[in-house]
Amino acid sequence: MRVNELRELTTEELGMRLQETRRAMFNLRQRWYAGSLEDSNRLPAVRKDIARILTLLRERELLEEEEVEKGGTTA
Repeated sequence: MRVNELRELTTEELGMRLQETRRAMFNLRQRWYAGSLEDSNRLPAVRKDIARILTLLRERELLEEEEVEKGGTTA
């Protein structure tokens, strides 16, 4: 997943994508432990996708907090 594609998603869509990606990571780990994972390079890629999504969610959370602070200090 590219960051530009993720930035276009809403927060709810990012949350859903995070759940899907974590589920995929779980399945990949199970296959890896069972010895049936064909592409072991997929594990780090999925881990990075999770990190990207979490980073974008955190950025949005900080922006919302900043907006609330700006609105509260002007009153």
